[in-house]
Amino acid sequence: MRTSAGSTEAAATGRVWFITGASRGLGRAFADAALAAGDVVAVAARTTAPLEELAAAHPGRVLPLRLDVTDRAAVLAAVAAATDHYGRLDIVVNNAGMLTMGMAEEFTEAEARAQLDVNFFGALWVSQAVLPVLRAQGSGHLVQISSIAALAGFPSTGLYSASKFALEGLSEAIAMEAAGFGVKVSIVQPGGYWTDLYSAMRTTTPLDAYAPLRAELEKQFAEGSVDSDPALAAAALLQLVDSDEPPLRLLLGGMVYDLAFDLARRRMETWAGWEKVSRAAEHAVPAPVPVLPGPDTGSDTGTDAGVAQVPA
Repeated sequence: MRTSAGSTEAAATGRVWFITGASRGLGRAFADAALAAGDVVAVAARTTAPLEELAAAHPGRVLPLRLDVTDRAAVLAAVAAATDHYGRLDIVVNNAGMLTMGMAEEFTEAEARAQLDVNFFGALWVSQAVLPVLRAQGSGHLVQISSIAALAGFPSTGLYSASKFALEGLSEAIAMEAAGFGVKVSIVQPGGYWTDLYSAMRTTTPLDAYAPLRAELEKQFAEGSVDSDPALAAAALLQLVDSDEPPLRLLLGGMVYDLAFDLARRRMETWAGWEKVSRAAEHAVPAPVPVLPGPDTGSDTGTDAGVAQVPA
């Protein structure tokens, strides 16, 4: 990989980060924390003005990249540019995300696809782009920024939860696939932070039928919201990537921590209550034997030809 002399010197002073969604919110806090730790950062976002300002404040230590993570070709190019510039990647943070709030029934096809395109497919494209680099190095840490919404589905954030559930299932698989190459994977599940996720969020066209539920949710949000400084999340992320044995999952915030344990207990109680039904649904049988058509009956044997039939 080609690397300029200046970039080599910069990379030698610390680890190399690649952070998506780095122009604001948690992504910007992660970039600030990495720079404060003496590392260098490739920062990617659709809006580059804040990235250019960060680069100007830290000469030679920030590579700003314009990137829409839904564009797979652009993702591949951005990762290649960062790798070429710094010579390696040590920590990759899949942080880019968006939120559309609305009841599941209210989503248009375009709105539903847009939610998954950014939060799931965008993270998939970045993961695919960086894994060859990390494998070749035999090292690296891929951090997937998930959400409290991945712990359970909630009214009005069902599609957001779906995108994060999908991200977590993908990330668990990547963790096992990449482990043999010395690559670490962590899923970070933050609670509430003072970012512009909600101020920049989109909303569906509301249906009148859900007005009572929507009013109740607004009341709950007003009374029970717990939001923190993104710098606290960044400090936790530094501890995560500094660990020799980082966990697959990390909860950020006391509220999300308590919720995770409460949900786990309730699920275990439900599973235990239905254990008899669950176990009765399993009974090993011999492998099915295909029924082939006879020579005199053609392909119509009275049963579906080629479909497995269980011997009596």
